[in-house]
Amino acid sequence: MKTLSFFRLVLAVGLCLAVGAVGSLVTAPKIPTWYAALAKPAWTPPDALFPVVWTTLYVLMAVALWRLWQLHGPSPRRRAAIGLWFLQLALNALWSPVFFGLEAIGAALLVILALWLAIAATIVACVRIDRMAAWLLAPYLLWVSYATALNAAILALN
Repeated sequence: MKTLSFFRLVLAVGLCLAVGAVGSLVTAPKIPTWYAALAKPAWTPPDALFPVVWTTLYVLMAVALWRLWQLHGPSPRRRAAIGLWFLQLALNALWSPVFFGLEAIGAALLVILALWLAIAATIVACVRIDRMAAWLLAPYLLWVSYATALNAAILALN
């Protein structure tokens, strides 16, 4: 792997994991208090599963960005895919502060719905230029689909 390529991979992974770390700073204090007191559906996963899943998804997201970044030559499709990738990351970063920080379950549902749309749009944009990048984002879309249903159920129960 060339030095620039390796640097880009490290940067992409670092960026994604940093978003996760910042989200966990808001989330972790609320898990044993506010979140524990919420009514949740029976199909809510154990709290210990979330960091494992998210770390895996952040690495997959990073590799998808790295693959897009590695494409030779600028193009409108590449710029669109990377722009959508950053949009979904920004919405991802917003969800935890809204849900946990503000304790705003309804507003968080709106954020996660926008996130779902942004991920789907990113996958569509990636398919056109790098199918592997699109496939790397598929588990993320599946998990966010589940998380959206969970957010909606928590809103309905509370």
